[in-house]
Amino acid sequence: MTESDIKIDKEGLWYYRGAHMFRKDILCIFFNHLNIDESGRYFIRLNEEVCFLDVEDTVFVITAVSKTKDPSGGSERLEILTSDDSREALDPASLSVGLDHVMYCRIKEGRFIARFTRKSYYQLAEFIEQDEPDGGFYVRLNEKKYYIHKR
Repeated sequence: MTESDIKIDKEGLWYYRGAHMFRKDILCIFFNHLNIDESGRYFIRLNEEVCFLDVEDTVFVITAVSKTKDPSGGSERLEILTSDDSREALDPASLSVGLDHVMYCRIKEGRFIARFTRKSYYQLAEFIEQDEPDGGFYVRLNEKKYYIHKR
């Protein structure tokens, strides 16, 4: 696996030579072996084989957002569901907005950038407020403001 015909579109859909890859068991293996090099190129390493990916935007997408209480301390948090079907607490300090108002955040302990789908963006938007003096946007959690940065 030196070069690959695997492509991932901006919605997080995987394709092999144009055919949609939909089997969760195979995608799970790929997600578990996913890496990113110093230049930002994504690749899968299985044993000694390396397969680089053609990625339109990000490998991971955020598919859902919900507000929950942290089980350990009872504080509020935003929980996200990612395209690999894992759930984690959103790091609100990692929120950024790119071209066409597309929202991003860091996931997997900051290792990867994920793109919000339209649906998850609207779910997140319920928690976004605007600062009156300067017009900046932020998410408030536990009485703390987390400003959304430009990407």
